Amino acid sequence: MLAGLAASTLAPLQCIQNAAARLVLNRDRRSHITPALQQLHWLPVKYRIIFKIATLMHHILHNGCPSYLVDLVAFNTADSHRYQLRAAVDKRAFSACGPNIWNSLPPAIRNIDSQPAFRRALKSHLCQCAFLA
Repeated sequence: MLAGLAASTLAPLQCIQNAAARLVLNRDRRSHITPALQQLHWLPVKYRIIFKIATLMHHILHNGCPSYLVDLVAFNTADSHRYQLRAAVDKRAFSACGPNIWNSLPPAIRNIDSQPAFRRALKSHLCQCAFLA
């Protein structure tokens, strides 16, 4: 539901997350938030949305989801790569954003079969994207 929204639409959610991080760590409202988010191991809202969609795609590809979600994703059989997916036209629809996010992940992460290992590797990757970019 939040995938593909403009940054201005996600900004209020990010402000709430920032306020929560400052509250949990008892930080001043003028202190920088990035170190606080890193200390708490919290992904910014934009990257948390990506994390959730990628995790859901991993469930779909490893038969861990209900069939109504699996039916939303079209598998590209013409491509020899095992998990290359075809995206739909509407960029905000799960049938489009799910495969786009999945295909944007590094192959080393996409090829992890274990759910806990996938989540760890994905979160590490997204933390690098969010905090070191």
